[in-house]
Formats: sequence, structure tokens, C-alpha cells
Amino acid sequence: MSVASSDQDNLTLRAAAASRVWFITGASRGLGRAFTEAALAVGDRVVGAARDVSPLDELAAQHPGRLLALRLDVTDRAAVVDVVDQTVRHFGRLDIVVNNAGALFAGMIEEFTEAEARAQLELNFFGALWVSQAVLPPLRAQSRGHLVQMSSIGALGGFPSTGLYSASKFALEGMSEALAAEAARFGVKVTIVQPGGYWTDLYTSSKATTPNPVYDTLRTELAKQWAEGSIDSEPRLAAEALMTLVNSDDPPLRLLLGSMVYDLAFDISQRRLDTWADWEQVSRAAEQAIPAPATEPA
Repeated sequence: MSVASSDQDNLTLRAAAASRVWFITGASRGLGRAFTEAALAVGDRVVGAARDVSPLDELAAQHPGRLLALRLDVTDRAAVVDVVDQTVRHFGRLDIVVNNAGALFAGMIEEFTEAEARAQLELNFFGALWVSQAVLPPLRAQSRGHLVQMSSIGALGGFPSTGLYSASKFALEGMSEALAAEAARFGVKVTIVQPGGYWTDLYTSSKATTPNPVYDTLRTELAKQWAEGSIDSEPRLAAEALMTLVNSDDPPLRLLLGSMVYDLAFDISQRRLDTWADWEQVSRAAEQAIPAPATEPA
């Protein structure tokens, strides 16, 4: 081996050591694809996980050795653990995890079958939970890392026809807040990202319940609202925001993406504050400290 080639090999090794390792679920399309492209564009390495990874073939060819596409159904807990183990073995470490895999099952609450309701929670909540559990050991062992939980505008409140989707995201956020407090002592950061609308296939690929005609009028009203008030952006903008987030030394627990969702978050929060204030007297009257009740002897 020549001195020149040896120096080049050393440069390559140093570059690999400096680049971050990402684990992104739902990486083959939509926001996940945009996140994958953004990470590769800055020289980082990515494990792109998805049920169908064939859309990543061309991207992997463009970035040899830096994109590892692994087939994964996040609802399979054992498979999640195995793929995370493969990630750490292949790249030697793990720096940024983006829990992005998810889907929308639309329908009024009354219309959901048990199987449909469980399927929505299995993917959006339990899938993210299994990934979070699997990545914590390597992140904790490194005493560093950043876990990004992709939530939704649907977690700001419950909306007609997306109630089970909102339920799955509410559950994700409650779990993630607790996880953030638990992981902080080990140097692991957690951020919940709440994006607004983006031009992805979330809606076109969504599934739907069997419509109950009693909700036909409401469906018509909703369709009109969405047609007149929908604001959707390029996924690239969400990816740029994500890069700013993961480059921060002090990332927030929550991050809103988009002016519409930003304004909506403040509006919903203010309405909640107003309601709590209106009912303050009832709330405070429901609490009065008393000694522990005496227990009957066994």
C-alpha cells in the first residue's frame, strides 16, 4: 500500500468517525424520505427502515456505504430489537433516532371496529414505543444521543374523523414526556415534533372506516373546510427544521412545524386556560386534605 492511499484511508476513517449515525423509521417515503436525504446531504450515515425499502435503492447507490436500508415492521417488537442491533453492529454506534413511521386511519369514533382501532394504535404508538425501548440501551451506554418523536397537529386536540389518529399521537406524547425525564440523566435528549400539513401520502394512503350515513352531513362540512383551509408544504422544509433541531446543543422538548399549527397550538392552549379558569371554583372545591382514613384491623 502506498503512502498516499494509506493517507486517504485514514481521511476516510476520520470522516466516518465524525459523521453521525441516524436511525429513521418510515424512511422510504414522505417526511421520512426527506429526513433521510437531508442527513445524507451533510455527510451523515443513515439506517433507513421501512416495510418496503425498494424506493431507497437509488438513494443507496448514490451514497455508497452511507445508507443501509433495512426492512422493518415496527409493530413487530422482536424485529425492531434485531434491526437496531444490526444498526449498531454495522456502523458502530447510534446518534439520532427519528420515530417517523405512522399512518392515518380516518373515521368517526363510532365507526371503528376493534381491529381498526387496534391497528391504528399498534403502528403509531406501540411501534414508536418498541423503537424507543430498543434504542435506549445503546444511547444510554454512549451517554449521548437524540430521540425525535414525530407526532402531529392531531396531538394538539381531537378533531372529527381523526379521533383514533389523535389518540395514538396523544399516547405517543404522554409516553415521550416521561421518557424525556427518564433519559435525561443518561445524556439522551428527546424531542416531540408536531408538524402541520406536508405534501406526503399520509392522506392518499390512509385507510378509512365503513361510513355510517348519520355522519354524512359532518363529512361534507369537513371536506369543505379542508378544501378551503388546508395548508401543505414541501417535506424539504420539515427536513430543514429537523436539521436545525438536531444541530442544537439545547433542543426543546417540543417543536411545532408550520405557522398554522403554531397559531393553532396557542389558540387551543388559550381556550383550555379559559375553561379551567371559568371552572376554577368547582376544581378547587373538589380537594380538601384530611388525615388518612383509619383501617379496620384484620
